[in-house]
Amino acid sequence: MELNKKIRIYDGATAIVTGGASGIGKALSQELARRGCEVVLADLQIETAEDVATEIRDSGGKAQAVNLDVTDFPAMERVVRETFESRGRLDYIFNNAGIAIGGTATHYTIDDWNKIIDVNLRGVVNGIQAAYFIMIEQGFGHIVNTASMAGLMPNPLGVAYAATKHAIVGLSRSLRTEAAQMGIRVSVICPGVIRTPILEGGKYGKINMNISTEKLREMWEEFRPMAPDMFAKKVLNAVAKNRAIIIVPFLWKSIWWLNRLSPALGMAFAQNRLKKIQKNLVCYNNY
Repeated sequence: MELNKKIRIYDGATAIVTGGASGIGKALSQELARRGCEVVLADLQIETAEDVATEIRDSGGKAQAVNLDVTDFPAMERVVRETFESRGRLDYIFNNAGIAIGGTATHYTIDDWNKIIDVNLRGVVNGIQAAYFIMIEQGFGHIVNTASMAGLMPNPLGVAYAATKHAIVGLSRSLRTEAAQMGIRVSVICPGVIRTPILEGGKYGKINMNISTEKLREMWEEFRPMAPDMFAKKVLNAVAKNRAIIIVPFLWKSIWWLNRLSPALGMAFAQNRLKKIQKNLVCYNNY
């Protein structure tokens, strides 16, 4: 098949979105489809992903759901290769699937560490490894990795999460430098607080803290979570401009700058925030 050697933004493009069944992945998939992109929603929650894909098709968009465990490289490679071969192109891969494990490091087990590293970091690595060479082969493509503001600043009560997200930021910035020589784009998304299930642990994550869901929601509301659909619009506008680091909502960009200008001040802010949260948590009385 003759390939058009230019990425499409977004009309007529093909995109894979991991973790596409819910939260940020769902919102990105829906907005990509609205902009004319054919979307493959890859997720372990296949029934939910099928529902989202059906909604997109019923609205006139193009979408397919596939069952995928991002920690399984052969499965990832198969999804990416089949998408490319059936559509004749792969414009975007959004390595978005991720989990959160809340609580201090004193509450982690080694299984917690292994799980979050496997999903959040290895899942992104698997997506890159599967898509990068196909994009080089076709002469274009955009790899978009979901990190977090926790990848740009201290994140107490989420040390393991921060470790994986810092790694994704470093990976993305480094790969962007290499990939540009071959016409491949790489961006990293660093969301602030977005109103998604991950705020309460999500389906596959966990909260190692003795706190009610109601109290947890109340704490997150202080950050004024952004709606996922608005988030997706802003992110895709930035992806279209090939931004290297995409921070949404805008307020969090100011916080990022503060942490860059004064790391000590950023640490102090994080410590004060930690103390405030700890007052609400019974589980810290033992440590």
